[in-house]
Amino acid sequence: MAAAVIASAVLTLLLPDDLRLGPRWALPIAEGLLLVALISGDPGRISRRSTVLRSVAISLVVVLVGSAGWSTVQLIDDLIHGGHETSSANALLLAGGSVWSSTVLAFSLLYFELDSGGPAARAHHMPPTPALAFPQHLSPELNASHWRPHYIDYLYLGFTNSTALSPTDVMPLAPWAKSVMTLQSVLSLMILGLVVARAVNVLA
Repeated sequence: MAAAVIASAVLTLLLPDDLRLGPRWALPIAEGLLLVALISGDPGRISRRSTVLRSVAISLVVVLVGSAGWSTVQLIDDLIHGGHETSSANALLLAGGSVWSSTVLAFSLLYFELDSGGPAARAHHMPPTPALAFPQHLSPELNASHWRPHYIDYLYLGFTNSTALSPTDVMPLAPWAKSVMTLQSVLSLMILGLVVARAVNVLA
């Protein structure tokens, strides 16, 4: 989870100025401070249930999702109007790849933080009906009554939802999960579709 936040900060630094929310170092510093606060409050395994830590974690996710959403909107605007940020193949691939990867990381962290009350709550108790049903929940023969999803499971969910544009092996059960997965699919479809169309136009 910490590595994902750091990777997201690096991707933010790679973005062109017009696609970034705020000054170059503002968001990475904010994300870094929130991450340090989380790690300091609950070092090692995320299992301490605390209202303050929960608020910090949600704030971090909001910053990441907001940044990814802003960059996506700016990229789409640039692609539609043929801006200079995507006028060359190299700039197009760098900007498009960075924005798409940022959305995958942001939404994976959103799923990680919201599913079943967050990682600390999941470490103590899994609800009978989780918001996101993984194969271990859906297949009784796996005998996974004590299984807990980890961040890599949510990263895989974020990646497959952005590439397949639909659920694959993880089924959304809660309304918020269905809404968030729909939003992520729409954003990914717009990014990939417009980037490909623009790439064909640039390279033709």
